[in-house]
Amino acid sequence: MARKVTLFTGQWADLPLAELCKMAKGFGYDGLELACWGDHMDLDVASKSKGYCDDKRGLLKENGLECFAISNHLSGQLVSDNIDERHYIFAPKALKGDPKAAKKWAIEMQKKAAKAAKNMGIKVVNGFTGSPIWHLLYSFPPCTPGQIANGYKEFAKTWKPILDVYADNGVKFALEVHPTEIAFDIVSAQRALEALDGHPAFGFNFDPSHFGYQGVDYVKFVRTFRDRIFHCHMKDVWWGHGDGTVGVFGGHTEFADPRRFWDFRSLGHGDINFEEIIVALNDIRYTGPLSVEWEDSRMDRCHGAKEACEFVKKVDFAPSAIAFDGQFDR
Repeated sequence: MARKVTLFTGQWADLPLAELCKMAKGFGYDGLELACWGDHMDLDVASKSKGYCDDKRGLLKENGLECFAISNHLSGQLVSDNIDERHYIFAPKALKGDPKAAKKWAIEMQKKAAKAAKNMGIKVVNGFTGSPIWHLLYSFPPCTPGQIANGYKEFAKTWKPILDVYADNGVKFALEVHPTEIAFDIVSAQRALEALDGHPAFGFNFDPSHFGYQGVDYVKFVRTFRDRIFHCHMKDVWWGHGDGTVGVFGGHTEFADPRRFWDFRSLGHGDINFEEIIVALNDIRYTGPLSVEWEDSRMDRCHGAKEACEFVKKVDFAPSAIAFDGQFDR
């Protein structure tokens, strides 16, 4: 095993962290990637109190677990999105119906995440950015001249001050490249970096599951952004297994609907080639954790989490420490 294997707690936020710690250790994990919801990480408190963060790390240590990253996906979605009624489930109830206030709150939560990470003694916050132009994806009616470019400018104007706070705290923000975000494939990720003038605090949380069903080369993503891969999710997906009635856009079907063209699967049960990913991660000298984001609507999550941990430990391997055929030298 070359890297630590952690469990992202986002799909487990209904459980108290103390209970989940015991479960995760029993499943075989080395650590947890703490979600900033449930009782797993309160950013309002963590951004101000190192004692609170010390208590979190103490709880992890008691269970033989570490923490390398926290994840602030939900509030991040509100930062650059065009806010509608769906978004308010991620914001305080008092902000419902007030998009400006919700967006302002979301921006502050990104800054608090950077400070919380510093207090936790970690260097990475994973999350979403939202996008002011996702609704223009299909480009019909045709986009007006400059409409997409202006969207990236708006994104950069909003996020540069946030990323400055990250830089000031010695923390990196890792966008999980994902449909509905400003970056959802290789080209859009490049454009996001360019819009930010290559801000040093901005990079990516690599998650192959969001590329495969789009037809994006997820191994090429690793090699393209070798210096910007700050964190790695291990998550599987299959595609092309539906009944031909639903396309890649989903047909407004729910996950686990057998008609779907694609669906998330527990690790090892989908179509992602994880061996090629490990080779690429070794080539770029990625030494961070491999964090299981477990999602499978058809499988018991405890069974799946344990099996996924075993799968990652089996598929991972350390890079060679010697030159190939170097032992032939006299």
